[in-house]
Amino acid sequence: MAEITRLDTTAVDFWERLEGLLAWESVSDERVTTTVREILHRVRREGDAALLEYTNRFDRMSATAMAELEIPRARLQAALAGLPADQREALEVSVARLKAYHARQKQESWSYREADGTLLGQQITALDRVGLYVPGGKAAYPSSVLMNAIPAKVAGVPELIMVVPTPDGEVNPLVLAAAELCEVDRVFALGGAQAVAALAYGTETVPRVDKIVGPGNIYVATAKGMVYGTVGIDMIAGPSEILVVCDGKTDPDWVAMDLFSQAEHDEDAQPILVTPDGEFLEAVAASVARLLPEMERKAIIEKSLGARAALVKVRDLDEAVTVANFIAPEHLELSVDDPEAMAGRIRHAGAIFMGRYTAEAVGDYCAGPNHVLPTSRTARFSSPLGVYDFQKRSSLIMCSPEGATTLGRIASVFARGEGLTAHARSAEYRIKS
Repeated sequence: MAEITRLDTTAVDFWERLEGLLAWESVSDERVTTTVREILHRVRREGDAALLEYTNRFDRMSATAMAELEIPRARLQAALAGLPADQREALEVSVARLKAYHARQKQESWSYREADGTLLGQQITALDRVGLYVPGGKAAYPSSVLMNAIPAKVAGVPELIMVVPTPDGEVNPLVLAAAELCEVDRVFALGGAQAVAALAYGTETVPRVDKIVGPGNIYVATAKGMVYGTVGIDMIAGPSEILVVCDGKTDPDWVAMDLFSQAEHDEDAQPILVTPDGEFLEAVAASVARLLPEMERKAIIEKSLGARAALVKVRDLDEAVTVANFIAPEHLELSVDDPEAMAGRIRHAGAIFMGRYTAEAVGDYCAGPNHVLPTSRTARFSSPLGVYDFQKRSSLIMCSPEGATTLGRIASVFARGEGLTAHARSAEYRIKS
């Protein structure tokens, strides 16, 4: 296998090399951009006709009417009823845990009155309609349905529209069952940039939404970027990442498999180990070499390890924290004796997995927190998807007669200082003489 990059903080070029390894440029080139722009334009102009044409062409379908591309509620119910008992139980337990966690995020309206009777506050409302993009085909991503639909429903979004591509008519029953459990309102067999366009602009059949969430390929990501402003989006996500900080006392096989867990997503995923223990670093490298041949997605993991992985030697765990905050990873495992103390010093991470027994994989499916996380160092200024992403805040202001006088005088000074006479007079009209 290709050699994994080794880095040492004592090297003079360490930070430069680390930053170069972390750099991620979108693979969206001019060809992709041009194709997506044309698809968006045609769907916006031609509606269902363009959707049908693109779906038949790209997903090898033969639909003659949009009605054939809406998956009926009965089919969702049948998918749920037909699941093996263990799969249904896993879905139901995950749904319950996700609901319990996200319920704590829900914001409520508030207000207060000042001494003169002026009311100030904040009114919280849910978005009216949200679009959920779910990757489809042979790959099954029921967890994507759960992680995007549940916070929206907890927030109180009245209508959730799901799109999922079904190439060659293939749709995974787990995805449909998850949609039923999450009370998704309508499901369409649509994918790609054309599905994003339909959600953003609306067609004769697909209702226009206020926000689009969910992962997709480069065409989907590019389309989401282009329609932002017409609708809201969750984020433009880069490749998956994991950073494991370990003191050298965890089973090296565990750490190797944790690195694999993200590397197997795709060739561009980034697994990194940071440790002050040089012997442990070598032990993990040996585990990687020994365990890799038995992995089903060996080829993908090997490319990820060779292209973007790193084994990083630091002076001590304090320096490990410094490195972790610089990387600002999507997933951060703290495999150390006192992970809670270390977590208190972490300022930039999408999700923090504390302790030797906490595999990142449980966060992907069933722990409770959301697995839609900031990537590509955006954890420096972004947060996991949550209920707050499906709620809006409106400011509340109601002046009493006395408040209108007090605030009007201040506003008048500001407005006349800015040369905005109408602003000033509007406030002055309400000042008691």
